[in-house]
Amino acid sequence: MTDRRRLYQRIAPFYDILDFAGEALNQRRVRPQIFDGLSGCVLDAGVGTGRNIPFYPSTASIVGSDLSNAMLRRAIRRRQRLGAPLSIVASNICQSPFPDNSFDAAVATFLFCVLDDADQLPALRELARICRTGGEIRLLDYVLPEHARHRRSAYLMAPLLRFLFGASVERNTEQYVTAAGLTVVERRLVAGDYCRLLVLRHA
Repeated sequence: MTDRRRLYQRIAPFYDILDFAGEALNQRRVRPQIFDGLSGCVLDAGVGTGRNIPFYPSTASIVGSDLSNAMLRRAIRRRQRLGAPLSIVASNICQSPFPDNSFDAAVATFLFCVLDDADQLPALRELARICRTGGEIRLLDYVLPEHARHRRSAYLMAPLLRFLFGASVERNTEQYVTAAGLTVVERRLVAGDYCRLLVLRHA
């Protein structure tokens, strides 16, 4: 976790430039889907530089958390520029400061693909703890494509993604869902077969 904080502290000033292609090709058009129908108090875990801000529903009160203060400073500037009602909290997703059942829903966009395997289960358990029973936890991440040609492209890009963002398309977040006390209620590929939306609830 310390290594990831150090990485994102370093790349924060350049993050939006480094991720421009991914945002333009895939991320921007799928971000609205993760917020569709959400209301109440919603956690945006791993808010980063605030790329989700334009897609926050008017029916929700959003709290954005992130491990990197440098990333959060950019999110704050984006919040000010867009006039968005977003509260910001510096927080480790595996050990947050929020009380039990704090949120009606929680979302994480392209967060779990940068979490090490050892952090996958603790992060899911923490989201389960702070999200009320019946509330949805929605995870949007890059995954290894099913199409053979797309899969070859993903393998070619893998070293660069790991170097730039500490990301991997081979994280198997779903294998930890049951141990976290959650269940999958929806599993859907979006942006072709490059991204997957997982919707979880308390088991």
